[in-house]
Amino acid sequence: MTRDFCSCFDQSTPRPGARVGFHTERQDLTAPGWRHLLELVEEAAADEREEFKPLIELSPAERLQVVTLPPTIAKLTAVKHLVLYGSNLVRLPPEIGAMTSLEEFTPYTSYRLHWFPYEITRCRRLTRSTVSTRALFGNFKVRSPFPKLTSSPDSLTGLDPERLDPGRWGPTALQGCSVCDGPIARGALQQVWISLRVATDVLPLLVNACSPECATSLPGGADNYIATAHRGGLVDQPPPYWD
Repeated sequence: MTRDFCSCFDQSTPRPGARVGFHTERQDLTAPGWRHLLELVEEAAADEREEFKPLIELSPAERLQVVTLPPTIAKLTAVKHLVLYGSNLVRLPPEIGAMTSLEEFTPYTSYRLHWFPYEITRCRRLTRSTVSTRALFGNFKVRSPFPKLTSSPDSLTGLDPERLDPGRWGPTALQGCSVCDGPIARGALQQVWISLRVATDVLPLLVNACSPECATSLPGGADNYIATAHRGGLVDQPPPYWD
C-alpha cells in the first residue's frame, strides 16, 4: 500500500452539495521517507537532471509518509518533467512555481491531491499534464464544491502566514504573495479560488494574496467553470458533465 484512502467526496458521482474541506495532515519532518525525499531533491538539483521521479526511489512505507513536497524543489530549475504518479500527496508547496523549466507534470492517480497552488502558473513552459481530474475541487465531471475560505477579520487578526493550520487554510506556511510575490503581513492574508487551464487540464488554484488588490487582479476563470475568483462554499457552478 503506497497511499491512504481518501473519502473527501465521491469521485465518480456528481455531488455538488457535498461538504468538503482541506486535508489536515501535516508532514512528519522526522519520517524516513521525508528525509529520503530531501536527499533526492538535493541529488536532482546537483546533477541538474531534466526528469525527476522521486517516488520510485522510495519504499512503499516511505511513500506513505510523504504528504507534500519540500520547499527545496525551488532548486530544481533544470527539471522538465515532474512525475508524482500514484502519490500520497495532499498538497504541493508554492515553491513549485520556481521550477521554471518545467514542461510536463504527471501527478496522475494522486487521488488525495484536490487543489494546486496558484504559483504553478509561473511555470511558463508547462504545456503537458496528466492529472486525475475527478479528484479535483470543481471539476466539470463531478462538480465537487470548494472548501469555504474565511473572510472574517477576527480570523485574520494576528495570523502568521508562516504558521498555518492546513485544515483551515490549505498550506502550512507561506513565504510570499501568490500574485506579486511580496510579503504577506500578519493578519493580511486574502484567499480566493480560481479555476484556470494549466497545461492540459483545468486546475483549481488556491490564491494566497497579500492584499485585496492582488486578489482582485486575477484573470477570469476557465470556460465552463466559475467565471471569477471566489471564496468557495455554497457558490453556484455550471452543471456537471453528466447533465
